[in-house]
Amino acid sequence: MLRHIGRLVAVLALAVLCLQLWFAGRIALMNWIAPQSTSFQRSEALRLMKEKQQVPWAQAWVDDAQLPRTLKRAVIASEDDGFAEHGGVDWDALKGAWHKNEKAQARAEARKAKAPPKVIGGSTITQQLAKNLFLSGERTLLRKGQELIITLMLEGLLSKQRILEIYLNSVEWGEGLFGAQAAARHYFHMDAARLGSFEAARLAVMLPAPKRFERQPGSAYVINRAGLIVGRMNSAQVP
Repeated sequence: MLRHIGRLVAVLALAVLCLQLWFAGRIALMNWIAPQSTSFQRSEALRLMKEKQQVPWAQAWVDDAQLPRTLKRAVIASEDDGFAEHGGVDWDALKGAWHKNEKAQARAEARKAKAPPKVIGGSTITQQLAKNLFLSGERTLLRKGQELIITLMLEGLLSKQRILEIYLNSVEWGEGLFGAQAAARHYFHMDAARLGSFEAARLAVMLPAPKRFERQPGSAYVINRAGLIVGRMNSAQVP
């Protein structure tokens, strides 16, 4: 019996190791080959096909040189102001998000609220890319653990510049709308390379909830928040 359990554990350990090596190999290739799609994009395409029987889609890869510094600064200022310095995980941000979520949960329980409180994330740009590239959207400890491993692989095998390039070309900016070039054309009728500071800041504001903000991309919240981001852009460190 113990021998069978030992063999099972060994097989599982080997399977986990092979999976990690597969992730590492895929990431290493991204130094030269841009990913054709992400796990999140494929799941979105499947959802759209099931719900709408069609897949409205817009995405166009642009190289790092065509990604404006204004957009890089805006996204870093809005999403991850320590991007150029941390090793993939901002532990202080995670700790802060954990405490905020605990307080929100306690308030919800005190009010006996039926709906769960909104979960506040502390993910870095690299963590967001790790999740989007390979993982599902479920919130489990196992998935978060795998996200952490992939995050460290991304940081170890790719440059910060390449991580940001892949992120800006694959992140969602609306339903079926992915990447900076498609977003710039959709919202401002221009190429991403021509985005000014305020347009870039407006796109950055949308990233946490693009499907919600795309309904009113010129709402008072988006405009006001974009103004705040513009004020922080000069201090954003771009790799």
